Parts: sequence; structure tokens; C-alpha cells
Amino acid sequence: MTRTVYVNGEYVPETEAKISIFDRAFLFADGVYEVTSVLDGKLIDFDGHAKRLQRSLDELKMRSPVTTEELLEIHRELVRVNEIDEGLIYLQVTRGAAADRDFAFPPEDTPPGIVLFTQNKPGLANNPTAQKGIKVISFEDLRWGRRDIKTVQLLYPSLGKMAAKEQGCDDAWLVEDGFVTEGTSNNAYIVTKEGTIVTRQLSNDILHGITRAAVLRFAREAQIKVEERPFTIEEAQNAKEAFFTSASAFVMPVVEIDGEKVGDGTVGDMVPRIREIYLEEMRKAAV
Repeated sequence: MTRTVYVNGEYVPETEAKISIFDRAFLFADGVYEVTSVLDGKLIDFDGHAKRLQRSLDELKMRSPVTTEELLEIHRELVRVNEIDEGLIYLQVTRGAAADRDFAFPPEDTPPGIVLFTQNKPGLANNPTAQKGIKVISFEDLRWGRRDIKTVQLLYPSLGKMAAKEQGCDDAWLVEDGFVTEGTSNNAYIVTKEGTIVTRQLSNDILHGITRAAVLRFAREAQIKVEERPFTIEEAQNAKEAFFTSASAFVMPVVEIDGEKVGDGTVGDMVPRIREIYLEEMRKAAV
């Protein structure tokens, strides 16, 4: 089945989708993005993603080509026409296409670019990987200093992901000044032997995860203690449990870090509980 995608105001078959070679996302990674999950044909935490998108745009002095209400309708239409029950919607907004390549921003009246497409992922909520957990490696964090802006410049995280795969692992946790910042495309957590969830505090150093915010809220509502502070790879290896969160994986257990087992090397009790609570609550609130 050929997907219908949305490109600069039009719904078109993916085989007919085109953007300018002068689009600044292509030339300068001058764009921002969001990924929203779809469960039961409904959008998970759309409002949170829309607000973060606007924050990213504001930080880069970039205009949005559509209103939040229009963006919601575009998402819903793509879900409908592509018959997505479980999957993802990728959204990208760029500074647009100038007349030629130039480091300086194009004129203010240059229309922003916008692209959305779906990814059909049957079984997204029942991912078997959540039953066995994943293995991660540590990887030096050499990204730029504004990781809180969700830009499309993802080359370095891709290098980290590939370094993990070359070592027979699933992902990399990025480390700066001795402490874990986050994963290549997710926020990182440990569970101490006392049952406290630890994750790095919000700053320019990490992405302000939408799933992160929801998970921490649900954890606190369940009377689980949360500490927002940095932790080291060694502390993570010695933790009771570890996990990451993202819009596409929800809550995913980590059972090995740099070849060392976390706990007994199997999925523990708390992470599946948090995943279950998250999925249950987000399904209730889905739009």
C-alpha cells in the first residue's frame, strides 16, 4: 500500500512527494521535528508534542506554517487515510526554501516547509523487546549544546546507534563529564536498590521528553520516589533496574550496560509496572 503523506499543504502519494533542493533542512539541518505515537487509531499526548514543537520553533525564531488545530486535523487525516491502528506520525517543520544556498536566513516572508508521514507499526504496544529488555553501550556525548531543541541534526546520535550495533547491542547512552545525559533517541533512567527512579534533570543538556514528563507524573502519583539528577554508568550498572522512555518505545527496560548486567540481567518488576501504567493512562487520554 502506498502511503499518503502531507507536504507543504497537500496530501499526496509518497511516490509523488517532492521538496526543493534548497530547503534549509536539507542543506543546513535547519528544521525541527516531532514523532507522535498512534494507539487504537488515536494520537498519544498530541498536546504535549504540539507544545514542544512550538517551543523548538520559538527557540530557533522559526514560524509555524499551520495552527495547532490545523496540525491536529492533518494528523487525524493521515491516520484515517493510511488506516493506522498502531504506529507513528513523523512531523518536520523547516525554515523553508530560499532562492539559493546561503548561511544567512532567507527573507522573513519565505514560507516554512512542513512534511508529515505515517509509519504503520502493528504490535507497537506489545513489543516483545519490552519483555526481554535491551543492551546499551556508553558513548561520548559530542553533540551541540542545545539538545533541548528537537532539531533534525541527528547524525551524531546515528553514529552512537551504529556503534552500539557494531558491538552487538541495541542503543547507546551518551556520557558527558562522567555522567549520562540521555540515549541516542530517548531519555535514560535507573531504579535504585531502594526503589527510587533517577533521571537527569531538565536543562539544555537533554531533550525535554514528552514521554518522560508523563512517566514521571504517573510514577509520583503511584507513590514512587523520583530524583532528578545525573548518574554515572557505574551507578547504572549497579542499579536494581534501568530503562529508557521515548514516544516510539514508551517505556523500555535496559538489562545490560557496557557488558555488565543490570540487576540479574533480566527485566525487573518496576519497569513493566511503569510501562503498564503509562500505556493505560495514555490510552485513556488519547485523541
